[in-house]
Formats: sequence, structure tokens, C-alpha cells
Amino acid sequence: MASVMQDDLQRISIRPMLEADLDGILEIEGRAYPYPWSRGVFKDCLRSGYSCWVADLDKSIRGYGVLSVAAGESHILNVCIDPDCQGGGFGRAMMHHLMERAEDFHAEAIYLEVRPSNKSAYQLYTSLGFNEVGHRKDYYPDPSGREDALIMAYSFI
Repeated sequence: MASVMQDDLQRISIRPMLEADLDGILEIEGRAYPYPWSRGVFKDCLRSGYSCWVADLDKSIRGYGVLSVAAGESHILNVCIDPDCQGGGFGRAMMHHLMERAEDFHAEAIYLEVRPSNKSAYQLYTSLGFNEVGHRKDYYPDPSGREDALIMAYSFI
């Protein structure tokens, strides 16, 4: 982790994602994931009206999140923090923001999938009150084949 200062978290700005942000988002996505989302997937999320957000610090994108909401449920589709900023509280700030947006849409619950191998993300989600509610077999691509996903949920009611 790069030197993330506590005052950095107070200066972070979470704002709506714009198509103009995609170059910066894709650069982070490519460094953070072995199987990154494509530009087309992000553009589809924006066109579909999903709740898409970026975390800026000093006019530089440090992370982003994508949330869908329908029929009283919300689903976090993607949360990613620049690998140089991970462990500094940016993921927690983005998760709080996405959870607040889900509440704004009157969602009763919020769901997400996480790789069992992503221990830091799993610990973050449990610390926020998410519980494991199931799994999806062979959900994620993996160099050795496929990796299951843990399904986690947080209830607002």
C-alpha cells in the first residue's frame, strides 16, 4: 500500500461516474484484477442507469463502485480500489456510500459476490455487517479453471 494518510480519507470525494472516467477506471481495473471488466461492460452499466460512482482524491480516481437496484433488492456488481491505495480505508468509504445509495432506493437488502481467496475484501464486508448466505459454483474465471463465489448479504430491515 502506498502511503495513504488519514487526512486523505477526509478529502476523498465520491461522485457519479462519467464515461470520461473510463480510461482511468480501466487502468485501475487492469492492475487490480486478472480478469478485468471491459469498457463495454462499464458503458452498459452507465447506459442502463446503474448507480455508478468514482472515488476521487486530488482529482485522481482512486476507486469506483457499481450498484444495481430493482424490486427492493440491491446488488453491488463491482467495487475496486486502486491497488496502491488498498488498505487505507477507501474501500470502506466506497462501501458505505453504496450502502447509503441502496437505502436511498428503499432496498431491503444488498447483495454481493466475493472470491473466497479475496480475504481482505471478505473481512471488509463482514466488518460492515454482511453475512455469508450462499455460494455460486465456478462463478469466477481463474488461472487454474474456475473459482466459486461467496454470496454475501446485508439486510436494511
